This record gives sequence, structure tokens and C-alpha cells, in this order.
Amino acid sequence: MNDPKHPELHVNEEPSNDFIDTALGFGVFFGVLLLIAVAATVISLMIK
Repeated sequence: MNDPKHPELHVNEEPSNDFIDTALGFGVFFGVLLLIAVAATVISLMIK
């Protein structure tokens, strides 16, 4: 078991929560798209 290719020997140094990471990613992406849409609407209304 001294072979470094064994995945059981590798300790997960930084435990991560994949669901929170994915939810945060979707939330940030939604926020950016919402900000772009609001800016486009404001610019569109200002041009008229």
C-alpha cells in the first residue's frame, strides 16, 4: 500500500460541498445576467 497511485491514501485536504458550489455558481450567473438585462432595459428606455 505504499504505492502513491492508490486513491485511498490521498487525504482530501479541502472538503468541498458540490451542491453549494453549484448553487452558488448558478446564483452568481443568474445575478450577472439579471444585471445585464436591467442595464439593457435602462439604456433602451433612455434612448427612446
